[in-house]
Amino acid sequence: MREDAEALDIRDVTANWVNAEVLQHQIDERIKALADLSHTPLFFGRLDYLHAPGADVAEGAEGEKFYIGRRHVHDAEGDPMVIDWRAPVSQPFYRASKKNPMDVALRRRFGYTGGDLTAYEDEHLTDPSEAEQTSKLLQQEIERPRVGPMRDIVATIQPEQDEIVRSGLAGSVCVQGGPGTGKTAVGLHRVAYLLYAHRERLARTGTLVIGPNASFLHYIEQVLPALGELEVKQATVDDLVAHVEVRGVDEPAAALVKGDARMAEVLRRALRSHIALPGEGLVVVRGSRRWRVPSYELEEIVRELMARDMRYGAAREALPQRIAHAVLVQMERAGEAPDDRVQNAVARNAAVKALVKEVWPAVDPAKLVLRLLSDADFLAEHAAGLLDEDEQKTVLWARPARSVKSAKWAAADAVLIDEAMDLIGRTHSLGHVVLDEAQDLSPMQYRAVGRRATTGSVTVLGDLAQGTTPWATRSWDEALAHLGKADAVVEELTAGFRVPTDVITYASRLLPEIAPGLTPVASVRENPGAFEVREVSGDGDVVAACVEALRNEGSVGLIAADARCGALGAALAEGGLRYLAPGEETTAEARLTLVPASLAKGLEYDYVVLDEPAAVVDGEPDERTGLRRLYVALTRAVSGLVVTHVSPLPGRLT
Repeated sequence: MREDAEALDIRDVTANWVNAEVLQHQIDERIKALADLSHTPLFFGRLDYLHAPGADVAEGAEGEKFYIGRRHVHDAEGDPMVIDWRAPVSQPFYRASKKNPMDVALRRRFGYTGGDLTAYEDEHLTDPSEAEQTSKLLQQEIERPRVGPMRDIVATIQPEQDEIVRSGLAGSVCVQGGPGTGKTAVGLHRVAYLLYAHRERLARTGTLVIGPNASFLHYIEQVLPALGELEVKQATVDDLVAHVEVRGVDEPAAALVKGDARMAEVLRRALRSHIALPGEGLVVVRGSRRWRVPSYELEEIVRELMARDMRYGAAREALPQRIAHAVLVQMERAGEAPDDRVQNAVARNAAVKALVKEVWPAVDPAKLVLRLLSDADFLAEHAAGLLDEDEQKTVLWARPARSVKSAKWAAADAVLIDEAMDLIGRTHSLGHVVLDEAQDLSPMQYRAVGRRATTGSVTVLGDLAQGTTPWATRSWDEALAHLGKADAVVEELTAGFRVPTDVITYASRLLPEIAPGLTPVASVRENPGAFEVREVSGDGDVVAACVEALRNEGSVGLIAADARCGALGAALAEGGLRYLAPGEETTAEARLTLVPASLAKGLEYDYVVLDEPAAVVDGEPDERTGLRRLYVALTRAVSGLVVTHVSPLPGRLT
């Protein structure tokens, strides 16, 4: 298929060089999408239908056999050899059961080792003599050691996951899922499915995956290309709002207030305060005629625009046209017959432009936020009844900046500027947005994401128990309201496929304190995993634990409080252990990654050594946030976890 694409000759089918460039780009993208992936088989399953799908069963239609794979594959004649996992005919591979066979007589799973077919497993779904049993190949694929970035899960998608993956484009979905439930994979595969089912629409409107940090995005970036989807953009929330250079860091209390949804109204008030009602009438001179618009009529026009739900910038652009229309009405009464060209000319008249500049001046969003954070009186005027005096003092800069460029903007300030920009001019909306690790966003950050999907849908992924910011989400209903998607369906994934039973059971001891009422994850893995809590005497023992972990197959992560990473890095180097930073790809030669606890979210390793849980907790502004950070760190292991500590363990883990 790739060779056919490479051999296409477009010299005689393009009318001009522009068409040729566009067509060649499409062909190049097609060739990229058809790239071979090492150790990745073209098919992983087979379905034997009792009757040909879509055929009339009453007429005795014979059954049909389909191979299911990551990509559609056809032969030289164009006949399908492998069916794309997203096609409707593939759905029973994930949903069919003994209770509901979905007209499938046989489901076959294939097992591979290094890209070579080494096993297969059959389920006769309509045979009453065969008992339903857990698939060994499915279990082996889930537990297979991880080296390198995150991979697709098309061979192991579970029925409850498939239901979310195949939900329609029109509706938004929120997935609450504990560690190891596959929520990130579900979100990415939902994007792949939507691109398959609604390709033309999403090609026009665009798709975006938002992650918590660059390391996380690097970890997941190969999943969609492996499924042939190359056009999906990836970004962090900070990337979306990067209108100014962020060089400062807020105290948690200041960031908490700046991230509060009340700030949106403070900004709206501050922006609208620039509008002034006209104090006198307007005289427009055209040729020998003078046309006067009285002040009361101008005031009526301005008040009407203020009352409408329009962006500040859109209303400012409409104002000269409204004034010009008032002049044209007078012209028509005087017997003239002005047209649109006359109206546009009046709107560009110097007197009209001067009035607009005075009544509805242009506002720079960054300068607006700068003034709010620098000018106590300006802030007090527009935050009255919204923020109390202490909150106002918290967000005010101790040393006001002289200009936008010299200001030491913090991350929360950039979000405020983004809000101000949207109040002035509408933000471009995409067709679909996936928001991962959503529980850590502030209300203002939710608003920033939501305005990029005002005309599209979103897939929200997160776990309330893993919220590790002071402003972490308290409930999904609240978060979805800030996103502007209050009608989104909330789904909960509680079956754990990644974290071993013993590990998730130990970590779940923290749930009553960090997320009361949340359903603990129930691991469905038969292998309980390796787990040990080890009291040590120093960093040398932590290095020894890493050496032990490296004797196993797969990746190893040493997770520690951020403040401990420097000392541990030195100890690893002294011990002759090469280690990577988060985001760097593990290889057979370099399998150990030193992970600051603040960057562990969303990552996974076959074996984890967790250093000093008490230090992880103490590294956060408050105990609850610290315990949530610890819960994240405890649940990064796929096969085994060793907890090392010198200091006493936090209460619930003893």
